[in-house]
Amino acid sequence: MQEIKKMTIRQDYLDFMNQIFEIEKKAHNLKEENSIQRNINRMKGIMEEDFFKGTPIIGLSFHNPIGETYTETRTDCEATIAGASVEDLEIIEVLKPIIFYAYQDNDKMIKVIAQSAVVIVQSKNINQ
Repeated sequence: MQEIKKMTIRQDYLDFMNQIFEIEKKAHNLKEENSIQRNINRMKGIMEEDFFKGTPIIGLSFHNPIGETYTETRTDCEATIAGASVEDLEIIEVLKPIIFYAYQDNDKMIKVIAQSAVVIVQSKNINQ
């Protein structure tokens, strides 16, 4: 079994990734989304590939789990349940994304969660 290295990621790096996530969410509501999305993609690319050169960390990336199924056994999200039903839950809003850091272990890249997502979930069967 492979040992997972636990690294502490500076909070300001996580804050920066959260800000990129927020800008990306807001850009989806704009008419000129594509022009802004290019800049967002470039910032994400810098954090994923360039920023950490010369360190054990390869880069940071995030995942927006909006629309995904949520179960109580899911460890990458901290959820607040909207509504009375706890059956067949779906992520309806993401307040903070899942942030990963990647590092090289021999010839293999390993991704580890640096921040769990903060989400709101609701039953897909709203009438329950």
